[in-house]
Amino acid sequence: MLAYFALLLAVLSRILPHAFHAVGWNFTAIGGGLLFFGSRMSIAPGRTGQSFAKLAAALALLAATDYYLTVFAYGYAFHIREYIVTWVWYAAVCLIGMDLLQKPTALRVVAGVLASSTSFFLLSNFMFWIGWPEYPRTLAGLGACYTAALPFYRNDLVSTAVTAGALFGLPVLAAKIAETLQAAQHRPLA
Repeated sequence: MLAYFALLLAVLSRILPHAFHAVGWNFTAIGGGLLFFGSRMSIAPGRTGQSFAKLAAALALLAATDYYLTVFAYGYAFHIREYIVTWVWYAAVCLIGMDLLQKPTALRVVAGVLASSTSFFLLSNFMFWIGWPEYPRTLAGLGACYTAALPFYRNDLVSTAVTAGALFGLPVLAAKIAETLQAAQHRPLA
């Protein structure tokens, strides 16, 4: 249930800034939400069908969000071929969460955050360089494209770290607090 809440948070973090005309922050919960969602998918034998269904549902929701934003928020025509790499990235981040974060540790969460944000930065800007005429099709043009996107990378890295930190860290913090309270109840009064 919490995994679907994380997915909903990710979708809302993309839609709500447009609804309130506050898109300058470039803060989305996509990376952290997908890592968390993936970590809650089962890799147990005999459950691959359920995991596939969860992944398909997540991808359908995110694809619908991409469609909504492209057509209604940005006012562009929607072309599926322009989103295939993004949708593969969504699935890959879920799989990273599924593999790396089944048993989360601080180091694994940091690795997941770096892997998801960096892979999105590299893939999305490479695809932009290939598909749009803003930069020449040279190594210098690719470098200029990546350089121009560094502020977006920074914001994505921060938003993914905050989201993943909260989604993976708050349950651990709550368990520690409950453990401390339980230990305090069983301590003899002096």
